[in-house]
Amino acid sequence: MASLDKDKLPAISFYKKKEIHCPYCKKKFKREEILSGGGRMIAGDLTDELHRTYEPSPKFGKVYPLLYPVCACPHCQVALLWQDFDVKPEPSVIRNLIHTEQKRKSAVNTIFPYYNLDKPRKLYDGAAMYYLALLSYEQMPASFLPTIKRAIISLRLAWITKDLDAECPNRGFDYISQRFYRKALFFYDESLIREQAQKENLTGLANLGPDIDKNYGYDGVIYLCGLLEFKYGQREDINARIKKLDNAKHAIARSFGLGKSTKAKPGPLLEHSRALYDNINKELKEAETLDLDLDLDFDT
Repeated sequence: MASLDKDKLPAISFYKKKEIHCPYCKKKFKREEILSGGGRMIAGDLTDELHRTYEPSPKFGKVYPLLYPVCACPHCQVALLWQDFDVKPEPSVIRNLIHTEQKRKSAVNTIFPYYNLDKPRKLYDGAAMYYLALLSYEQMPASFLPTIKRAIISLRLAWITKDLDAECPNRGFDYISQRFYRKALFFYDESLIREQAQKENLTGLANLGPDIDKNYGYDGVIYLCGLLEFKYGQREDINARIKKLDNAKHAIARSFGLGKSTKAKPGPLLEHSRALYDNINKELKEAETLDLDLDLDFDT
């Protein structure tokens, strides 16, 4: 009976009639998209990480719109954001991705064993698809802007695995989430470095997210670099941390400064940036006070 009841639950997603022709392995598969309307998506709060949460629907239960922007071929295990799946790269890139199919599959199975790309995606399989995308973009050329996309994907993976930990506690997903947060920090920093070196133009990406509900643009990237450093950056080397936070503080001040909310700098982003600036400033002052106290101890 329980199985029958579960089968009667209203659908959250659907498969489009027209199949996708994978540009990598040349095989076909169905495209899954989320259904909208009917009270499926009830928007909740916006977190300080610019992540839009959703309230459980009385009719549909918990819905995760974030799972659907990724396309994963069940045949060759290549996964990319949908806007990139129709863009055909150089033949050498295609060969490399096909050649490393088993390597990607093995890596994903290490964290998400028995994942399934052939059924309507749930939180677990959606996480596996995002991880496949993270590994796939590792082999994409600069024209695909892989660094900023790996930053966004890593951050979304951190959110998804945090939700997995809430659904399945004591399975290690909390640790995995922290790992993805640190990956996101690395790739966000690296995306700015590569842009300054004119290797990748991250502003060439139409939607910098980081979530799917709103584009916070380049200012959002600056903010997230500072936030991720503050929340998830290393703490073993205090001097290195102080330097990183001081740089983040000045970057936020330059980007946001003072002024009214504009379309380019939406109110929530300004509010979160001010809060982050204050928190970083507080930690820097506490570190300065501690350093002064230590100096006084040595003098006595």
